[in-house]
Order: sequence, then structure tokens, then C-alpha cells
Amino acid sequence: MRSISFLSLAVLLLSAAAPLAAQNYPNRPVRFIVGFPPGGTNDIIARLFAPRLAEGLGQQVVVENRGGANTAIASELFVRTAPDGYTIMLNGPGHATNPSMIKLNFDSIKDFAFVTLVAESQNLLVVHPSLPVNNVKELIAFSKKRPGEINYGSSGIGTTVHLSAELFKFMTGVKWVHVAYKGGGPGLTGLLSGEVSLYFGNVPTVITPARAGKLRPLAVTGVRRSSAAPEIPTVAESGVPGYEVTSWYGLSAPAKTPQAIIARLNSDAVRALNNAELRDRLLGLGADPVGNTPEQYAAFIRAEIDKWANVIKAAGIKSE
Repeated sequence: MRSISFLSLAVLLLSAAAPLAAQNYPNRPVRFIVGFPPGGTNDIIARLFAPRLAEGLGQQVVVENRGGANTAIASELFVRTAPDGYTIMLNGPGHATNPSMIKLNFDSIKDFAFVTLVAESQNLLVVHPSLPVNNVKELIAFSKKRPGEINYGSSGIGTTVHLSAELFKFMTGVKWVHVAYKGGGPGLTGLLSGEVSLYFGNVPTVITPARAGKLRPLAVTGVRRSSAAPEIPTVAESGVPGYEVTSWYGLSAPAKTPQAIIARLNSDAVRALNNAELRDRLLGLGADPVGNTPEQYAAFIRAEIDKWANVIKAAGIKSE
């Protein structure tokens, strides 16, 4: 009976501790995991967003890069952290494509508490200046004359950078060789150096070198032109009707994080995304701020996983 009493007391103390911890949250810095190396779009957006989120939380938000396996390595680390709100993560399209390509040691739905969709952006098809093409139609014609001779880079297998090119190949019949880099930063470096000839980079990653004349922009991948570069046409209006790919970036916490902490993170994240300076910075990079509810973001994730499962199966894409 005494042991049962002690057990009951322990349960009561633990149940009382959770609301207290949420009430005092946060009282130390928050770790913000990004599943890619520095320099890519995920890293850029995280480092723009983190200081504004920190203002609301009243604590420093420290970005930590953990690249590899299209965010799967970072996610596996992340789901093993304490569900106390002191470790958060920036998810991206890899979160939706990995379940169809990689044997994961975690569940992409059950092991995450989704906070809010932070932003959405398009990809931009850019080519190295040495490639003698100025638009999508010229690229298709040039590629068909040289099947298997043109290399394209990506930020990793299963990323939207990769899938953008694969969808383009599927819809146009061109034959390119894929070179997968470990993140958007290394992929961009490979393109700038001429290791690869073309790249479907996230707009925030490639717009600056494109504007500087170091790359030649051909088209964006969304259904409408990017607000960051309205002069650049879409792939669809450039001769590939029906073509569309978008990227996204969202905030999550580990599963079982107290609802009070999720609500606090959501409130401060949405407030940050309504900050005029941050919105202008994101829009200038071609990323549209969102800021929705945890329920809306969770539904979005489920829909993305289902959509890309169908695309990956149809294209026969497998992780190497």
C-alpha cells in the first residue's frame, strides 16, 4: 500500500509539473534545428525568422544546422529531444517526400507537433552563363540535341530542387544527369563553379547571384510569377503547360509537447510573421509569409505527404 501511495504521489507531482513548466516557458534559450547546411534557403529563412521569434519568446533562438538525407538526419535527432519547447525545427518539403523514399526511424506525423507554416516560395530555373540558352524553349531544344550530356544539380535527392528537374524531364522528354549535393549552399556553389549547368534553386537562394549576372534566370516553377522577380516568366507560360512546383517552410516541436507551449510558439511565430520588416525581407527573397494554425499546418503536411508519394512512385525516384 505504501509503494502504491508513493507511485500515486509521483504521478500527481508529474502531472502538476507539466502545466507549471508550460506556465514558466521559456526561461532559457531555444534551440532551432535546420536540416540543411548553412547557405541554403532553409538556413536563410531560419536566420531571418529566429530573431523575430526570439523577441516574442523573450529568449534567444539559436539556429543549429544538421544537414544530411534531405532533413531525415536532423528529424531523427529532433524527435528524440525532450518535448518541452526548448528544441524546435524548421521543416520543409523533404519532410513530405522522405517517407516515400527512405526507411525512417520515426513517424513523420505522429512524432511531430506542428506549430505553423512559416512561408512558401517557388524555385527558379537558372543556368550557368556558359550554357547557350536564354529561355525554356531554347533549353529544351538544346537538351534534346545532347541527351545525357547536361548535368543538373540539386540540394539532395527528394528535395523540391531535385523533383522540379525530374518533373521537367518527365514533361518535356529531355535527358539530364543528376548531381546531388548536400544542401542548397553546396549546390549553388557547384552551379557557380560550372560543375553543373543548371539548377532549380529556391528563389531566396539563387535570386541574388542571378541579379548579379552570375547566373542566367529562365523561369520560376509556380503557377504565377514571383513577387521578387515579376519579370521572369513561369515554366508553364514558357512552353510547358501544367508544370508547377512550390517549396515551403514550417515550424514544429516534438510530439507530446504541452499544448500550452504549442499555443505560445504559434502565437509568437504568427506575430513575428506579421512584422513588417520581416515580411519585406521574406517577400524580397521570393518567400511569401504564411502563419496559420497548428491544425491547418498539420492538415497541409498530410496532404503534401500524400501528393508527393504519388509523384515519386510514378517517377520511380529512389534514395541512393
